[in-house]
Amino acid sequence: MKVLVPVKRVIDANVKVRVKSDQSGVELNNVKMAMNPFCEIAVEAAIRLKEAGTAEEVIVVSAGPTTSQETLRTGLAMGADRAILIEGDASLEPLAIAKVLKAVVEREEPGLVIMGKQAVDGDNNQTGQMLAGLLGWPQATFVSKINLADGGLEAVREVDGGLETVKMGLPAIVTVDLRLNEPRYASLPNIMKAKKKPLDVLAPGDLGVDVSPRLTLLKVTEPASRKAGVKVGSVGELVDKLKNEAKVI
Repeated sequence: MKVLVPVKRVIDANVKVRVKSDQSGVELNNVKMAMNPFCEIAVEAAIRLKEAGTAEEVIVVSAGPTTSQETLRTGLAMGADRAILIEGDASLEPLAIAKVLKAVVEREEPGLVIMGKQAVDGDNNQTGQMLAGLLGWPQATFVSKINLADGGLEAVREVDGGLETVKMGLPAIVTVDLRLNEPRYASLPNIMKAKKKPLDVLAPGDLGVDVSPRLTLLKVTEPASRKAGVKVGSVGELVDKLKNEAKVI
C-alpha cells in the first residue's frame, strides 16, 4: 500500500511572526522556515506504518514555491521514499490545494492519505475535509491513534467531549493531531541520502487543475495587546469585579 503525505512549508513555529508594514501579509524575508508541525507528525505516522510492514511506499507531496523542495527533502530524510512538488509562486487557498492533491491521488493511487489537521500559518483546518469530499473517500479528522487491520482503518479522534473511535474502509483520508506521535529527527546520514532520492516537480497545469484564487485578502493586522492582570485581595473582591467590571456572572 502507498501512503501519501501532503506537507507544507511554514514559518518555524518558534519564530515570532511579524506583519508587513503595508498590512498585505506576514513578513517572510529572512525568516526561518520549516515543515508544518502537524505535517511532521503525519510523516512520522506514515513512516511507522512502513516500518511495521503495513505500507510499502511513503510519498511526500507539497504545493508551493521552489523553496518547498527543502521541506520535501526533510520528509525524505525522515524516511519517505520519494517526493512530489507542485510548483507555483501563487499563494494557494485550501480548495485549490485540495484539488491539486486530488489530482496527485488519482495519479499515484495511494491506499491512504495522512496529513496534518491544519497548518500553523493559516490555521484553516479545511484541506483534508475538502480532499475527502472531492474524492468521495471516508475521513477521520483530529486523529490521535491509528490502527490498520482487516483491510480497514480504526482511528481514535480527539473531540470536544473526549475521544471517539471510528472504523472505515480504505482508501481513506486521515488528518492527525498532536498526540499521535513524536516526530523523529533526521540523522545526518539520512539527510545526505535524501539528496539522492527522487523528487518530481510538476506545475498545476500539468495536473489540469485551476488554482486561481477565489478569495481576496484585504489586510493582515496583529492581535490587540492583552491588558495586564489585576491582583485582588479577597474572594469577595474577585466576585465583585467579575460581576460589575467583567460582567461574566
